Parts: sequence; structure tokens; C-alpha cells
Amino acid sequence: MKAVGIVAEYNPFHLGHAWHIAETRRQLGEDVPAVCVMSGDWVQRGECALTDKWTRAKLALRGGADLVLELPVSWSVSSAEGFARGALALLEAAGVVDILSFGSECGDADLLERAAAGLDSPGCQAKLRRLMGEGLPFPAARQAALQSCWGPGAEVLSSPNNNLGVEYIRALNALRSGIRPMTVPRKGEGHDGAPGEEMGGPILSASTIRSRVRQGRWEEAAGALPAGAAEILRRAGIADMRRVERAVLARLRRMDAEDFAALPDSGAGEGLPARLVRAAGQAASLEEFYSLAKSKRYTHARIRRLAVWAFLGISGADRPDAPRYLRVLGMNSRGMALLREMKKTAALPVLTKPAHVKELGEEARRQFALSCRATDLYGLCFDRIKPGGLDYTTGPVIV
Repeated sequence: MKAVGIVAEYNPFHLGHAWHIAETRRQLGEDVPAVCVMSGDWVQRGECALTDKWTRAKLALRGGADLVLELPVSWSVSSAEGFARGALALLEAAGVVDILSFGSECGDADLLERAAAGLDSPGCQAKLRRLMGEGLPFPAARQAALQSCWGPGAEVLSSPNNNLGVEYIRALNALRSGIRPMTVPRKGEGHDGAPGEEMGGPILSASTIRSRVRQGRWEEAAGALPAGAAEILRRAGIADMRRVERAVLARLRRMDAEDFAALPDSGAGEGLPARLVRAAGQAASLEEFYSLAKSKRYTHARIRRLAVWAFLGISGADRPDAPRYLRVLGMNSRGMALLREMKKTAALPVLTKPAHVKELGEEARRQFALSCRATDLYGLCFDRIKPGGLDYTTGPVIV
């Protein structure tokens, strides 16, 4: 084989992520290179990452990754389907990956492949459209549609990592990719579970670790992180949405229904833009905005993403069918060897220096400029505000 691909947010990289990489290599071979596509400074749940993308790439490299590529913001802040399609398009374009490894609750790639095929069947898609037209929220409509076509096996979609794994497989199928999926059973704390013990310490969820770090409970967080990671995070600085809350609310209050309708996944034909206008006018905090806009049909995660898109100035037109370049955030010696191979195999331009941007085509330059704006606004989320223009002055991390 050539290399294994991994899609992650590493927000932050913890012992569970280290276990996933180690177990993947145990099954595939200790020398297999690992190419990770990682979200940049804004993440899928609709908030800022705990710390900046270069620091998170460094922690991933220290934890077993060999090459880290950035998932641009138009896909990193997206539904599971959009997130998966953007990330898998990058792994496919790299031309050096032949296996995709991901964690799941079920640990059964065949089961997830059958679920993906069921979701993509014409009957299931028609049922999904009918259920959504009746006002059912997308996650519930999706599982109900699959159950009507496939039966009790649809329960696999009720677990978040299974669900994301299904979307990875659907993305591979849509790309007609030769990359084959494998899944590693997820270890440790689930969203409502108890910590596991692997890799020399408790495997806590990333959300638990983020909460402890932002509360200043560093000793508790450090035990769930690889050695030295807590100090690296502390030195880099911790980002928090509360530091830009008024700026986000100011942006939301300046928007009208037409502005909201232009956002990705805005629900323009579902009455959501008008609901967002009302919520923005009444809310005195972001949490209140989310609560006022949320309904049975519009999930909390979707509303959070809409708020971030509004703040970053991202419209539906800013998310084309696929990313237009491969941006390297970090590498080690094995990653450098992969990059040399990618010069012969990559289907997209590979950016290893900010200066390479001027060699991109017009659409790719627009995409890069959007990521730069997202990075600049992310810098406001720190106690000590970061300067703008970092995307044009910061090269890949090398470990």
C-alpha cells in the first residue's frame, strides 16, 4: 500500500487520536505513512478551534501523523456530508492514499458500507425528501428514510462516529474513488459515556478536554493528552467564542432575510431566514440566539454553523463542488517523502509556501483568500489578539 488517510479536527489531539493512529498501523503495518486532512481554525460544530491550526498540526505530527493537510473553512464548518466530501476530495486529489481509516462505535466497515449504499438508493432519497418536506429535522428524517428501506440496521446512524463514517463512504462512492475504507472501534469516553483507559491515561472526549482547558483545569486535561501537549497548548494560547460574541451578534443584527438566505444551508425555502432575523434582533448572547432560532426542524448545530458563516462572511457561492488546492500545515521526514511523491501524483496544486498562492488559478486564490479572512477573524478569539495575515507569513510545521 501507499499511505493511509485520516480525516480529523484534532480539537485538540488527545490519547484517543493517538490510539486510533497506533491501531491503524498495527493492522496495516508500522511503516505505513499517515496523511491527515485536518480542519483549520473553525470547526464543524460551529465554533472556533481550541487553538490554532499550526499548533494542532504539530500535536498531530508528534502523535503519529506524517503529513497534515488543511480542510478549508467552507468544508470544515459544514454538515457531516459537506465535511466528508471536502475532506475525501483532498485525500483523493493527493494521489498517494489507498486506505481511509476512521473510528466508529460499531467497528464494522461492511455494515457502514451497506448503510451508505442504502442511503444513496433512489427509494431512500425520495423518502428522505418527503420526510423533510413534512418538517422532520434532517438527522431524524435521514434515519427514518433508511429504516424504511433497510430495516433495523438503520440504527447505526444514531451514533455520531458511525454516522460520519457512513458519510466518508458515501463521499468515496460519489468520487468513484479507489480508496478503501477501514474502521477502528472507538475507544474511551463517548458523548455521554465514561472514560476509557488506553495509551497510558484516560481517553476523554475532545469536548470534555476543551471544557477543562477553558476552565483552567490544566492538570485534569493534561492526563488525557500526550506527554507535553498541555504545555504546547498553553504556550500557543486558547481561543474562545466568548471573546468575539459581541462582534458576531453585531454582524447578525446587521443582516436581513436576504443576507441570511445567501448563507450555505440557509433554509431559504423553509422560512429559516426570517426566523434568524427575529432571533438576531432579540438575542443578548450567542446561546440565546441559538435557542431562539432552534426548532424541531432546525438543529442547534445548524444554527451555530450559520452564525459562524455570517461572522466570517461566507456565502453559499463560496463553497464550490470541491477544494481547489492542497495546503500543507505540517510534516515530518516521512511526510516530506510523501510530498515528493505527490509532485507526480497530485491532481491539485500543492501549497508548501505562502508564496505558492500567486501561482494558483483565480477560483483557488479566492478560496485561499476566504481561508485567510477566517484565520484573521479567528485571531480575535484569543486573550492576546493575534495579528492578521498569518496565512501569508506562516509556513508548514516540521517535526
